Amino acid sequence: MATLDQKSPNVLLQSLCCRITGKSEAEVAHQFQYAVRVIGSNYAPTIERDEFLVSEKIKKELLKQRREADAALFSELHRKLQTQSVLKHRWSVLYLLLSLSEDPRKPPGRVGNYGALFAQALPRDAHSTPFYCTRPQSLALGYGERSAGLSASMGTSGISSLGVYTLNGPTVTPQSLLSGQPPQSAAAQPLGARLAWALPVSCSSSSALAPLATRPLLGPPVPSSRVVRPRKDGEVSEAALVRDILYVFQGIDGKFIKMSAQENCYKIDSKVVLCKSLRDTSSRLAELGWLHNKVRKYTDARSLDRAFGLVGQSFCAALHQELKEYYRLLSVLHSQLQVEDEHGVMVCTESSLTLRRLLVWMYDPKIRLKTLAALVDFCQGRKGGELASAVHSYGKTGDPQMRALVQHILSLVSNPILNFLYRWIYDGELEDTYHEFFVASDPNVKTDRLWHDKYSLRKSMIPTFITMEQASKVLLIGKSINFLHQVCQDRTPLGKITPASNSADTPRDTAELLSDLEGAFQEKIDAAYFDTSKYLLDVLNRNYLLLEHLQAMRRYLLLGQGDFIRHLMDLLKPELVRPATTLYQHNLTGILETAVRATNAQYDNAEILKRLDVRLLEVSPGDTGWDVFSLDYHVDGPIATVFTRECMGHYLRVFNFLWRAKRMEYTLTDIWKGQMCNAKLLKTMPELSGVLHQCHILASEMVHFIHQMQYYITFEVLECSWDELWNRVQQAQDLDHIIAAHDLFLDRVISRCLLDNSSRNLLNQLRAIFDQIIEFQSAQDSLYRSALEELTLRLQFEERKQQKESEGQWGVTAEQEAEEKKRIQEFQETIPKMRSQLRILTHFYQNIVQQFLVLLMTSTDESLRFLSFRLDFNEHYKAREPRLRASLGTNRGRRQSNI
Repeated sequence: MATLDQKSPNVLLQSLCCRITGKSEAEVAHQFQYAVRVIGSNYAPTIERDEFLVSEKIKKELLKQRREADAALFSELHRKLQTQSVLKHRWSVLYLLLSLSEDPRKPPGRVGNYGALFAQALPRDAHSTPFYCTRPQSLALGYGERSAGLSASMGTSGISSLGVYTLNGPTVTPQSLLSGQPPQSAAAQPLGARLAWALPVSCSSSSALAPLATRPLLGPPVPSSRVVRPRKDGEVSEAALVRDILYVFQGIDGKFIKMSAQENCYKIDSKVVLCKSLRDTSSRLAELGWLHNKVRKYTDARSLDRAFGLVGQSFCAALHQELKEYYRLLSVLHSQLQVEDEHGVMVCTESSLTLRRLLVWMYDPKIRLKTLAALVDFCQGRKGGELASAVHSYGKTGDPQMRALVQHILSLVSNPILNFLYRWIYDGELEDTYHEFFVASDPNVKTDRLWHDKYSLRKSMIPTFITMEQASKVLLIGKSINFLHQVCQDRTPLGKITPASNSADTPRDTAELLSDLEGAFQEKIDAAYFDTSKYLLDVLNRNYLLLEHLQAMRRYLLLGQGDFIRHLMDLLKPELVRPATTLYQHNLTGILETAVRATNAQYDNAEILKRLDVRLLEVSPGDTGWDVFSLDYHVDGPIATVFTRECMGHYLRVFNFLWRAKRMEYTLTDIWKGQMCNAKLLKTMPELSGVLHQCHILASEMVHFIHQMQYYITFEVLECSWDELWNRVQQAQDLDHIIAAHDLFLDRVISRCLLDNSSRNLLNQLRAIFDQIIEFQSAQDSLYRSALEELTLRLQFEERKQQKESEGQWGVTAEQEAEEKKRIQEFQETIPKMRSQLRILTHFYQNIVQQFLVLLMTSTDESLRFLSFRLDFNEHYKAREPRLRASLGTNRGRRQSNI
């Protein structure tokens, strides 16, 4: 028996005929002859060779048979087949499989019914005449069949979906409309592919499918019976209106239907004799021309505008794509009109093209054009991300067809934005020539201000499908990459910092990404954000000692290194009591280095110690060294991004305040030392007991006040704020978090140390108290100096007296004794002045403290009100000041109301 390869083509063809018809070789002689004639002819059915549509039909057939698993398996196998180059004509194979799967028992007219095909007689002119020209089908479509015509699915890139194909000869209308059954879905198929199966074209129809942007669809009228002359009564025929309408669909004035500039619409001349139904139908159809003109005018005006940007050009391209599908529909209608003209189809016959049928077929295109026209109106004057937001807002609708259309346009419009975004977050590059992206760059900003000022968000350009949190992360990612390259001089390849993801190369990729904004898109941004931010913080901490510099600020500028600050004060005291104009910075710098070497500060990192320096403030008349001395800390490079000039200015203000408060503590210590050292010496001078007691009481009040203030500043302000700052820094995920925590720390310290504008009165009162302490030190030093001089003279007088008595002489003469008594009396007369001076000093001090306590009690800060309670723990000032009692009662009532 001969093998299959050895058989001749005739034998194989005869076997195929037997297999298809299910008959014996003798019974299929007629069909075999027919098949030979078909193969030998140049017959080619007008079938769109669309692989996707055929594969979708196969899957739907499997789903109709409840073979979901087989449909999924077929989809997977088809996907794998598309990746291989084994078959060059996959469509032919799929089409053959689909045709062979048809049930031969089905009646003629079904797709792929080869049994019915072979049962027909082949026309004698099959070798010379196109097949579809020999068997025109009837076209009978009324309004009752509109539901069937409108059931065709609308794709994302086409105007209508009236596609169906047949092997039983092409039909003048969609087969689904003739049979009353909806066509198979071809949502992803272009309009021309669908409409080419809906309506046949003439033998030269390929020319009719040419782009309509360069030539009108309709040519000169073809003389045939299709063109009907006006009737005797002057009424315009429906055929003429149909031809006019096809012109109007393209925005071209027809013979009877023209654009009215006054009313901005297409109108039929009132002089034209026409029945009301045809006039109304024509007006409804002419609206498509107006919508077409609106969209086309926008695209023509914007397509050549380079300043419109990539997003705008993508929007114009999407509109062009929709118009192209609309033109393909008009091309098919034009071809149908030519077929009718060439074959002499009479008006109002079953196969003619009428206004009613146009009204049905153009229903979906009209809806789509309305959507596009409304979108064009809404997008006027917008560009970039703002334009994408406008398109996105139109996608929030319950109409699935309109939503699919807007989503398709959005995928095209958003593609440039996502490409901008991916280049920014993976490469740090920003090539936004027309300012369309929501990240803006200022080229005039220098490197030292790169993090703070160079990059910012254009809030108007943030698409609505991107949240503000996502936009902030996107800004931070690219800013971190540029900061690493330009400021940190880090040359690590970006691939090692964060693995680059695939960008949105095609609108399909963009559409998939936009459909999962809270999933894949969010994951990409989060991954790039965490990787880049973590690497940047590691570089700052490892290479630039960011955290160690932060601790150094606390130890030196905020006086946290106690032994160093105390020893520095001891060394600086001889210099700082001098007038400020006599100080030299190099002398103070040498003292600073001595204090560092003598304390635990010597164990700090050399990188930190070399940044520590002395600074002299602006000198005012009468200032001493205490008033102008300040420590300084030099910052540069990447750490200057955290410790900016503004921050260092805040540190300087806080240091001056803390230094002055520390000086008060140092001064009161000296006062106490003087009292303790001179107490025994001055016991021999009982007249000073009252004055010294007064000094002790005032000094105790001042010591209590300064101790409470130091406790408040050191523990409640500095330590608590520092602990909160350190916790925030340890938990920071990016550099912005560290900067924000640091700024919050400084703001809190400044406000609670009474250095902000709202606490100006409190700070003035506190400085006045500090001035009283300095004045009290001067008064007590003067008192002790006078008392010690007097004590020295008395001791010298007694010593001379005893020496002469030991020599056997009179101790003193009467004149010497009189002089001694006179001098003692003169000294005793100065004691009331000392008492008066101390009394006045005490009165001023207590008045200032009272006013300070009143301001504390009326403060909105609860910690300051608590400080007032500690400063007046025994209610000494409350008993003397009525306002303190009123304030206390007010605060109690406020707290009770809050409870």
